[in-house]
Amino acid sequence: MRLWSLDPALLDRQGLVACWREALLAQAVLLGRTRGYTAHPQLERFREHPQPAAAISAYLHGLHDEAMRRGYQFDEQRIAQPLEQHVHDTPRIFVTTGQLDLEWKHLLHKLAVRSPAHHARLVSTGSPAPHPLFVAVPGDVASWERAS
Repeated sequence: MRLWSLDPALLDRQGLVACWREALLAQAVLLGRTRGYTAHPQLERFREHPQPAAAISAYLHGLHDEAMRRGYQFDEQRIAQPLEQHVHDTPRIFVTTGQLDLEWKHLLHKLAVRSPAHHARLVSTGSPAPHPLFVAVPGDVASWERAS
C-alpha cells in the first residue's frame, strides 16, 4: 500500500489510479469494514488523527479532485464522508520534508521506467508539494515508512 504524501498532481495515470484504490482500502480498514491490512504502517498517521474517517475522506477527495481535473471518472460516492461535510474543517496532517523527499525520489524512480514522458516533465520540478491534506514540516523520514 502506498498512500502518497505527495500532491496527486505529481502522479502519473497509473499512480493516481493505484493510490485511489489503495486509499479506498485504507478507508475500509479505518472504518472497520475489512480485516486485511489492519496493521499496515501507512495507516498510522490516519489513526493518530483526531478524526481518522474524516482524514481518509479528505485524502480521497484530494485524489478525486485531481482525477476530475484530468477527466477521469472516479466514483465520489465511494468516499465515506461528503466533501462539504468535513474537508475544510478537517485538521491537516504534518508530513516531514524528509518523508516528502523520500517519496519524491521513489516516485521519480518508478516514473523513469513506467512513464518516461511524465518523468521528463517532473524532473525539473523543485521541491515537491504535499497532498492538500498534509502540511510539510522540517524533519526526517517518518517512523512508519518501510521503503528503503
